[in-house]
Amino acid sequence: MKKTSKVIQFGENVEGYSIPVLNEREIRAAAGLLFLMMFISIMVVILKGDFLLLKYAIVIFLTDILIRVLINPKYAPTLILGRLIVRNQTPEYVGAQQKKFAWIIGIVLAVTMFILQVVVNSFSPITGLICMICLIFLFFESAFGICIGCKFYSWFYKEKAQYCPGEVCDVKSKQDIQKTSWMQLMIVITFIAFIVLVVFIFNDTLLVKPYDLFGLENAAQS
Repeated sequence: MKKTSKVIQFGENVEGYSIPVLNEREIRAAAGLLFLMMFISIMVVILKGDFLLLKYAIVIFLTDILIRVLINPKYAPTLILGRLIVRNQTPEYVGAQQKKFAWIIGIVLAVTMFILQVVVNSFSPITGLICMICLIFLFFESAFGICIGCKFYSWFYKEKAQYCPGEVCDVKSKQDIQKTSWMQLMIVITFIAFIVLVVFIFNDTLLVKPYDLFGLENAAQS
């Protein structure tokens, strides 16, 4: 019984932390792997209309996240791969409870996708929206270290989350290197306006298919 309790648990007990924690670095690595898998699968659907890879991706995603929540995060395949990838980096500990809440949201999304896409074998705006939500969640986690699902934890439980990534849960003043000036904001706005202008002026030109500079395509067909 004691052995089972060690296998089935959520989070690690680390000295110096009053609650179970997880390593944010391996979570971000795992999110990056899942994002890449889902992104490629969705692009295959968009470009080729082939849903096979997406169906496998949904099964993998659902299985992995069920292991995280129902058994133990350290036995989830993507988190194991993430641990191997960042094994030489200093761990960044985050509270396990808010991650569990976020991953439960992931289970709801994954189960819905599994039923609609794999079991019923259908597609609709619902599945498209869920795919987009999953991509956004995974991208923000892997690229910025922002757990969107964790943001809902405090709203739902009416309590403050502990040990958030980047210490965002702690009230503190920003250092100078973190502050954004009006000039920097104007640069971003100008850059966006520049992109829009380029699209407006050169869109027809850029739509023209590039020609084979060395004629390799014709040589291969002959």
